[in-house]
Amino acid sequence: MVFRKLPGVSASGMGLRLSQKFVFLLFLSGLVTLCFGALFFLPDSVRLKRIFLSKTETQPVTVGSGSENDATREHLKRPKDQEPPRGMTPAKGETTSTKLKSLSRNPTVSLEATEERLAGGKAQEDFTLPRSKTESKTESASEKAATSSSSSSNRAAMSDTFSYDKFKGCLLKPPLGRDTGRPSDPQTNERREKVKEMMKFSWDNYKRYAWGKNELRPLTKNGHIGNMFGGLRGASIIDSLDTLYIMGLMEEYNDAKEWVQTSLDLNSNGEASLFEVNIRYVGGLLAAYYLTGEEMYKSKVMELGEKLLPAFNTPTGIPRGVINLGSSGTSWSWGWASAGSSILAEFGTLHLEFVHLSELSRNPIYTEKVMNIRKLLNKIEKPHGLYPNFLSPVSGNWVQHHVSIGGLGDSFYEYLIKSYLMSDKTDENAKQMYYGAMEAIEANLVQKSPGGLTYMAEWRGGILDHKMGHLACFSGGMIGIGADDGAPEKRQHFLDLAAEITHTCHESYTRSATKLGPEAFRFDGGGEATATRLSDRYYILRPEVIESYMYMWRLTHDPKYREWGWEAVEALEQHCRVESGFSGIRDVYTMTASHDNMQQSFFLSETLKYLYLLFSDDDLLPLEDWVFNTEAHPLPIIRRGCLQDQATQEKTVSE
Repeated sequence: MVFRKLPGVSASGMGLRLSQKFVFLLFLSGLVTLCFGALFFLPDSVRLKRIFLSKTETQPVTVGSGSENDATREHLKRPKDQEPPRGMTPAKGETTSTKLKSLSRNPTVSLEATEERLAGGKAQEDFTLPRSKTESKTESASEKAATSSSSSSNRAAMSDTFSYDKFKGCLLKPPLGRDTGRPSDPQTNERREKVKEMMKFSWDNYKRYAWGKNELRPLTKNGHIGNMFGGLRGASIIDSLDTLYIMGLMEEYNDAKEWVQTSLDLNSNGEASLFEVNIRYVGGLLAAYYLTGEEMYKSKVMELGEKLLPAFNTPTGIPRGVINLGSSGTSWSWGWASAGSSILAEFGTLHLEFVHLSELSRNPIYTEKVMNIRKLLNKIEKPHGLYPNFLSPVSGNWVQHHVSIGGLGDSFYEYLIKSYLMSDKTDENAKQMYYGAMEAIEANLVQKSPGGLTYMAEWRGGILDHKMGHLACFSGGMIGIGADDGAPEKRQHFLDLAAEITHTCHESYTRSATKLGPEAFRFDGGGEATATRLSDRYYILRPEVIESYMYMWRLTHDPKYREWGWEAVEALEQHCRVESGFSGIRDVYTMTASHDNMQQSFFLSETLKYLYLLFSDDDLLPLEDWVFNTEAHPLPIIRRGCLQDQATQEKTVSE
């Protein structure tokens, strides 16, 4: 017996003094606490899970049944304090190759693959979370109504096959306008043609030096692959399809189309960012299909969509950030994400694309997956009505109370208002969530500097960080397009707020030597709208400021937005254009350019597209028919009433 080896213990009587008993019990309780703490309070680790899960429990699930449990298969728009070097913080060198819309488009990938499979048949449905009393009262009516109408309309709509002709018949205007959006004003048209030339120059150099790779390195004249896309190639090709098409660069578009048809291999076995693959590849292929009707794009995107489903196989249905696109279908969280959490801007930036995947496939599983995310977010308590950036996919609880409209949070809010608009303004749940979030943002984050600049601060557990990232500058456009559908008395207020935010972001450009904006700018230490840290001075061809110019032009037709856009064109030409493409720069405050040697794919998809639309008439991709995903890929508004009416008419005619 172990007690016989303890000093002072009688071998015959097992007698222990009181102090010895206390010391021994204290030691034993400490050991037990340490063991259980290691197992249950440290970040998720597949090595620990293997202790408890049998092989049958950890097998990847297969698609087909459509149930929540059995379905299978980056801005990063990305924070500086937690980000690793679409969007996160680009580290020097390769990290600038990806735009992390969650501020981490190039994080270090954690090798802690998650192999959980949902346990019971209704595990996700029965998973309940704490909620505030007010949320409990207000949630049920709108959520149940939205869920009910969504489910019934989905099932009704899924009964037949998707018809491209019916879809076209429900558009209010031709996608390319009366004359491809050509403006009547000669100067504006000249500027539009300049943007088109920039696109052709970027594309020609990509094709010459990096064809089939993900991005071009213009200084060294070679291609870059990176590790964000799980072995997928041609990110710049997929991201450019719709831009080339709307610009009328048909020879270049046909080259891109042929590459997709013959060389886009979706049978990769690498570790991909769910967020980045969704917004770039799924979004790009969907947009190309809706604009052209080419069935090849539809076939490709449906194949890719199935490969993303296993990321949702978690106890809560909140997907993890990284997924193996191969047959294993395992997923896990980013190694840099706090306590194995999922990122708000990543799992919150799936709705637009997944609803369209259901629309094309007539399989409601994609919509069900993203609606389940909504359901959980409506149940969980939100501090001051705000949505923190980190959420555990295992417990469904917030991991940190860090709130940002920039990296890690940004496109979640964008997709709420755009989901409402894309539903032909029938998604009342998205509407309620968006305007509820806006109320909390205005109460807690919107600030006015001593110099009169309006900005969005970040919130860390109740303490404001007076910093605004370039990624947060999309919010001017977002608030603008949401102005019409809130309370009528707040319409002008929202338009004014959108204009003020856009003005602040323009100031971040004009206050630099290059007239390009830094990655982040601050409003403390005596400075306003300027980067005070060396690590925030870079510009990687980001689009968010120009995106807000485009939306504000369409909403107000104030000529200053076109002038600001032209200032950006001139700055790009002077400081970012090199012999063989466009490159980001490391310091916007010096005229001696130090280039980062990366032509980001989102420069082709977003920056140049938004500039082209800014100098085009409003009937080129009109906002009455289209919403743009967070990579600027246009997706059509779904008019279910129109589609069902057409189906009824066809049935009547055939009878």
